[in-house]
Amino acid sequence: MKTFTHKGEYTDRQWYVVDANEQVLGRLATRIATILRGKHKPIFSPHIDTGDFIVVVNADKIRLTGNKSQNKVYYRHTEYPGGLKATSYDQMKQRHPERIIEKAVRGMLPKNSLGRQILKKLKIYVGSEHPHQAQNPEPLDLSTSKMVH
Repeated sequence: MKTFTHKGEYTDRQWYVVDANEQVLGRLATRIATILRGKHKPIFSPHIDTGDFIVVVNADKIRLTGNKSQNKVYYRHTEYPGGLKATSYDQMKQRHPERIIEKAVRGMLPKNSLGRQILKKLKIYVGSEHPHQAQNPEPLDLSTSKMVH
C-alpha cells in the first residue's frame, strides 16, 4: 500500500458562509483556519492549498471572553525607528472590525507564501450582506463543538 499524495492539479473548492454573530473569536478563528487550510478533507497535504473559501458576515458582532476586551492590544510597526503603534481592541472594533478576525486567522496559518495564498480565500464583511451570492455559498454552523462536514 502506498501513501496518497495530492498533486494539486484539481481541487474541488466549496464556498461557505459563517455568521460571526456572538461567536467567540478564538474558537471561530481555529475552525475557519482548519477549513481554509483543507485539514477537514481526506486529500489534505501540508504543502498544497486544498482548502475551501469562507465568507464571514457580521464581523462587528464578534465577542471575547473574560477581560480580553479591555486588555487586548494589537501591535504593528511602521519600520521607522520608534515606530511601534498600539491599538486597543475597542479601537480596532470601531475602526476595522474585519481585521480582528483576519489577524486571528492569519496567526493560525503557515508563515510562508502558502499561508498568504490560503488567506486570500477568506472574505470578511462587517454587515450581514456579501457580494458572493453567485458562488452559492452554503451556510456553515461553527457554533457547535463538533465540526460537521
